[in-house]
Amino acid sequence: MRIGIDARKLHDFGIGTYIRNLLRELARLDQQTEFVLLCRAEDVEAIHALGPNFRPVISNAGNYSIGEQFAIPWALKREGVTLFHAPHYVLPPLVHCRSVVTIHDCIHLMFPQYLPNRVALAYARGSIAMAARRATRVMTVSETSKTDIMRFFGTDPSKIDVIYNSYDERFGIEPNAEVVSRVRERYQLQDQFILYAGNVKPHKNLDRLLEAFHLVRNRGLKQLKLVMIGDDISKYASLRRAVHQHRLHKYVRFLGYLPEDTLAVMYRLASLFVFPSLYEGFGLPPLEAMASGTPVVTSNVSSLPEVTGDAAVLVNPYDPEAIADGIYRALTDEPLWLGMRRKGLARARQFSWEASIRRVREIYGEVANAPFALPGPAAPGPPAGVSHS
Repeated sequence: MRIGIDARKLHDFGIGTYIRNLLRELARLDQQTEFVLLCRAEDVEAIHALGPNFRPVISNAGNYSIGEQFAIPWALKREGVTLFHAPHYVLPPLVHCRSVVTIHDCIHLMFPQYLPNRVALAYARGSIAMAARRATRVMTVSETSKTDIMRFFGTDPSKIDVIYNSYDERFGIEPNAEVVSRVRERYQLQDQFILYAGNVKPHKNLDRLLEAFHLVRNRGLKQLKLVMIGDDISKYASLRRAVHQHRLHKYVRFLGYLPEDTLAVMYRLASLFVFPSLYEGFGLPPLEAMASGTPVVTSNVSSLPEVTGDAAVLVNPYDPEAIADGIYRALTDEPLWLGMRRKGLARARQFSWEASIRRVREIYGEVANAPFALPGPAAPGPPAGVSHS
């Protein structure tokens, strides 16, 4: 069996995290199977470092382009690939080998207004529908996303496997005190602050987060700061207007993208992590925060309750007052804060990239009719209250 994997989005947010952990764990689990990775030229060296059974094949086709519809099938045929894994929803119709696809979410269908034009919406809708129909198996990252896929495309539930994401191991390791001190000084984090980390997109609901933060400060937490880590804030005029409207210039800081090593320290410095998103296929940042020992306030919609279990304060993300109530309670009720910290750490330990990618590798064997004896112990069960399916 020769397995092809589309690794062109290796450095993206979200899907890039999935691909990086997929490749890292496959390299640990399987030194026998030949893996052919479609990648960018700058990633060739990193892929060679995975091991001798990982072979990079450079592809310059643009993501979500007409060119990839031809370039991917041609590369797979030329390289003799017998099983193809599309780690996002692009599975070109000219791919004729057996295939599996990971559909992380249906956000483009839930929020079509976020796409640049109707052509982009048609491409997304058509690509997801085709991938769900043509792939031998569909993998997704939560029961919520599985339900969405069935609702939008009528996919047979027996064809869909729920395999949870996990967090990078660095978030579960206590950072060196010197490193913590250096980050605190560099970013001038002397006051108590709450943290948001993630993309700065409309469905992340950051306008309401800013309003909720204003309400919390008006309840007496005048020295509290809000630190937001993500995209360049200059692209989002509505957030700048909200800061100006509530006179929060001295209390809200937008730090842009930070490396994961720095982010791991930021989680631990924060008193609270707040993530009021309207929709997530999985919702990795709250899990990273819990693994870091930081209590979480997040939305009571989409996959977020599924990921956090009973370890977070869940709020109505459409109501700034409700978000503010959750933040205020978490910060002022010490027994609640300590309980969330304890439950969050326990909850995070139930997720494992090794267990999840072990299951992915088993599915490769099932689809190819080539069962593979994986080394080491059997994969542990899924988090309590949810199940791989």
